[in-house]
Amino acid sequence: HFPGGFPQSALVHDGWKPQINTEAKHHQSCLAHLQRTLKYLNQCYADNQWGIDFISLLYDALELKRNMTSEDYKTEFAPRNKVIERFEKLLKIPPKADYKELNTFYRRMCREKEFIFTFLKIEEVPPDNNASERAVRNIKVKQKISGQFKTESAAQNFAKIR
Repeated sequence: HFPGGFPQSALVHDGWKPQINTEAKHHQSCLAHLQRTLKYLNQCYADNQWGIDFISLLYDALELKRNMTSEDYKTEFAPRNKVIERFEKLLKIPPKADYKELNTFYRRMCREKEFIFTFLKIEEVPPDNNASERAVRNIKVKQKISGQFKTESAAQNFAKIR
């Protein structure tokens, strides 16, 4: 629920253009989606150091999040700053030009750089949208099996039960 609407909320998304363009107080790119994409890209381009460094950075950032206290979000926090500095260094050195898919991903990270580590700056923002995807899974399965609800009250009852 977004009682104040998206302008007062943090939107955690997987990089779909309409999500990125949606007005929100904060944006966070889903790290689980980024990790999955990087895993694929690192398999495609095995000798690619950029992707290996980037996925390592994401794992380090998640570990940092697990160990941060509420006070760490309120002050200048050196470990968070180091993670962001590592990210900025990675963005200064693009991967090899002949790695097309990896370069597409790199350009996306350059465009979305403000959305990657929001979760390290705002305590309430999660690093992924897994909880949201779990929340809609049941309704999507129901929709896939039956295709629809016959009445609005049936949809409301299903939502109440879930």
